[in-house]
Amino acid sequence: MTVLVVTGTDTEVGKTVVTAAVAAAATAAHRTVAVLKPAQTGVTPDEPGDIAEVQRLAGPVTGRELARFPDPLAPGTAARRAGRAPVRPREAERAAARLAADHDLVLVEGAGGLLVRFDEAGSTLADVAGLLAAPVLLVARAGLGTLNVTALTAEALRARGLRCQGVVIGSWPADPGLAARCNLADLPEAAGAPLLGAIPEGAGALPPAEFRAAATGWLAPELNGTWAGPAGLVAGRG
Repeated sequence: MTVLVVTGTDTEVGKTVVTAAVAAAATAAHRTVAVLKPAQTGVTPDEPGDIAEVQRLAGPVTGRELARFPDPLAPGTAARRAGRAPVRPREAERAAARLAADHDLVLVEGAGGLLVRFDEAGSTLADVAGLLAAPVLLVARAGLGTLNVTALTAEALRARGLRCQGVVIGSWPADPGLAARCNLADLPEAAGAPLLGAIPEGAGALPPAEFRAAATGWLAPELNGTWAGPAGLVAGRG
């Protein structure tokens, strides 16, 4: 896989930290990595965005941001409110293709969920994945309510002929409740794709060197990690 699109079941599910972990694991496997953020919202021009956070946690990866809009809204809405042109799927596709020419892995991180609108035509991250013929990594919550939105996102991917690479839990609690423990078995069924890892709650606050050293242990071999499966998570061991 050269390009992997990262989306979430919703906003604030841990996409950026998962993207950083995937980048760190790939870098540890001696792969060159680039991260593309087609539309960054909710950040002013002088503030660090998601790309900066990925680079802080993952280390030396190439970062590219196509547009930045200050309002914390869907990209299309934020662009309209800023009086600026939105990001179009073709722009994101061309940027990812250019990065793929010089890197072993390109991670394209979306904003919010899969079908959040990029522009007035209703274009979404799914359109970007389609143009790139790229698999999609789905970041989901651990607990109650995640199965429905996971199944809906997976259904939307299948309807568009897109492949779900797998699911990563964006924030696994230190003391998981019953729903979270059951979801370890139920999430792959909801997604029709394997569970490929779980990021411990608060991982984004770790010192970068510690984050990088631990990242491979949070992700399955398909993502350049060493995670052997969910058995340890049931006991809360991460």
